[in-house]
Amino acid sequence: MSIRNLDDLLAEGVSGRRVLVRADLNVPLDKQTGAITDDGRIRAVLPTLGALTEAGAKVVVCSHLGRPKGAPDPQFSLAPVAGRLGELLGTAVHFATDTVGESAQATVAALADGEVALLENLRFNKGETSKDDAERGAFADQLAALGDSYVDDAFGAVHRKHASVHDVPARLPHYAGRLVLREVEVLSQLTGDPERPYVVVLGGSKVSDKLAVIEALLPTVDRLLIGGGMCFTFLKAQGHEVGSSLLEAEMVETCRNLLERSGGKIMLPVDVVAADAFAPDAAHDTVPADGIPSKRVGLDVGPKTVAGFAAALKGARTIFWNGPMGVFEMPAFAHGTRGVAEAIAGADAFSVVGGGDSAAAVRALGLDEKSFGHISTGGGASLEYLEGKTLPGIAALEN
Repeated sequence: MSIRNLDDLLAEGVSGRRVLVRADLNVPLDKQTGAITDDGRIRAVLPTLGALTEAGAKVVVCSHLGRPKGAPDPQFSLAPVAGRLGELLGTAVHFATDTVGESAQATVAALADGEVALLENLRFNKGETSKDDAERGAFADQLAALGDSYVDDAFGAVHRKHASVHDVPARLPHYAGRLVLREVEVLSQLTGDPERPYVVVLGGSKVSDKLAVIEALLPTVDRLLIGGGMCFTFLKAQGHEVGSSLLEAEMVETCRNLLERSGGKIMLPVDVVAADAFAPDAAHDTVPADGIPSKRVGLDVGPKTVAGFAAALKGARTIFWNGPMGVFEMPAFAHGTRGVAEAIAGADAFSVVGGGDSAAAVRALGLDEKSFGHISTGGGASLEYLEGKTLPGIAALEN
């Protein structure tokens, strides 16, 4: 991969120059209070921002948050993020109340060397996500005018053909930030020649979301452990009753075909925690995976499954994990995710947590992040990289 990186930019000198940094500050917010509930993505960009401020750059940070409809929406404002970013950097972060308008232009113009500004949510502008090249390009022109150089440190967005990711790099000297560089290096290890045994753990709700990565990984992995809501479609493919558990009926035949072609590589739950309802206080117990009562819903993998998965992980030398094993947000149904995560952390292996809900689970369950080899910031981007897809943001940096 031939991409200029942050060290190349620093060697060229950035003192007094405006550096536009695309970060992924799409953090979860509490719906009632608006408070940030997980600042992991903010922390992930600190090494890049810190290096730039120390070198005297005028740092202009841009990001999206949530899915606003191309117009300002207070519930998706980055204002709370500006406050938290300032706390973590140990310096005030100047906040622009728009993205490329009068506030952004004035805020950037007033920056002193070594100071940081954060622009308002990129997705408050239709041009950011537009599928029309001209509309997207026009917004990219306005955004690029706020910087002299561009750094992409938003790995969680590199699979999107958006203006700030795909079009701005064509308009400015462009570089990969510390985070993007690390993510690509790590994922390259998984797609290259990983140390074996290579075990992949997939969870989450839908088989359809993970089908492409299953197809891509099946020939290369030694074991593929499947939990979460997606396991019930596989169990149905084996002819088992799954009650009112999550089921993609249209994917049953696909799962049956995958099981037949896997050569025994795919390992499914042998027991599940079945509840009377999808609720944190619902009555529940552990039942065999081939004996889920017809009116009950599976919300977690059971202890025998955790023990079996842990045994499969114990001898692994490379592990990739994407997707929780159950509804970990409800304490009664978090034991499977915790048990499997602890097994991954305890294995003598290079372990990669594939972003999204898996990374959130590590933090929500209070697990030591340092016990994993790498925690990705990009769930969708990680999966698409492993599928072998061209990621627009990476391609733009290579050009």
